[in-house]
Amino acid sequence: MKIRLLMAASLLAVLLPATSRAQVTVDVAKITCKQFLLDAVAPTKSVAMWLSGYYHGKHGGTVVDFGALQREADKVQDYCRLNLDMTVMDAVEGALSVGK
Repeated sequence: MKIRLLMAASLLAVLLPATSRAQVTVDVAKITCKQFLLDAVAPTKSVAMWLSGYYHGKHGGTVVDFGALQREADKVQDYCRLNLDMTVMDAVEGALSVGK
């Protein structure tokens, strides 16, 4: 009886997936417009929020205008649809006239 229980527990331990989470890092400068539009790397809204924070931080801005963020994200998405192979950071600069 104990051997069967031990074997069953061992089998379950082998078959059950590990619960640890992998650490994932992304180089945003390498995300293409196609990946951005298809949510291939991360959800589009998450990337848009990160980009907004990045560019506002570069210019010392600390205020988030969510209405403006949505309008800017829409402009970048429209720009990306016409330039699928461009990086999304280049698309932000092209669509919103934001300098590096």
